[in-house]
Amino acid sequence: MKLIICENYDEMSARAAELIKKQINEKPTSVLGLATGSTPVGMYSRLVTMYNNKEVDFSGVRSVNLDEYYPLSAEDEQSYRYFMNKNLFDHVNIGKNNTHVPNGLAKDPEKEGKEYDDMIASLGGVDIQVIGIGQNGHIGFNEPDTSLIYGTHLVKLTENTIQVNSRFFDSEDKVPRYAMTMGIGSIMEADKLLLLISGASKHKALMALLDDKIDTNVPATMIKLHHNATVICDKDAYNG
Repeated sequence: MKLIICENYDEMSARAAELIKKQINEKPTSVLGLATGSTPVGMYSRLVTMYNNKEVDFSGVRSVNLDEYYPLSAEDEQSYRYFMNKNLFDHVNIGKNNTHVPNGLAKDPEKEGKEYDDMIASLGGVDIQVIGIGQNGHIGFNEPDTSLIYGTHLVKLTENTIQVNSRFFDSEDKVPRYAMTMGIGSIMEADKLLLLISGASKHKALMALLDDKIDTNVPATMIKLHHNATVICDKDAYNG
């Protein structure tokens, strides 16, 4: 696992965007695994600027997202499909039919999970998977537990995740209690992992990544097993 410590959030975002640009320029048909939340917003903004400056071309790119709230419509302003359109897809030349987000209204979540994993396999797998991390160490919406699920599945969110994510909603009551998420196995199958960590509130989770333990109660520690994982953090996250 490679660790890159940046001075601040802007530098972290810039370094991450450069890695995504490099991936696309080296393989124009790359499959990008994408994440939502506040952490990758700066990276997406820089990628839009790079596109406008003709530094990168998204026309051949395919994308798959880590997760989606459940039950929530793709048209809902709090959905991750809406987030991706607003922060990236609407501003670059990627075909919307080449972008994939789990169905937050799937009538059969178990079937949706299997079909999502099959879809990723049909694309040839993910070339580089962007990941954020929760204060409790979750990645995607794989929450701390005594065991972790391999494939894409429906998960009940912890109270900590609900409280943290309530800042994006009018009230905590409006936060969905469930989500569809790629499982730990789905994430680990990516050729490369890119984990972004920003802010002092993530310090404890980052320190768990830097010790020698693998713990299902800190799901992000599983990435220590990956053959090509890069962690980019800012000093606030590293120093706490």
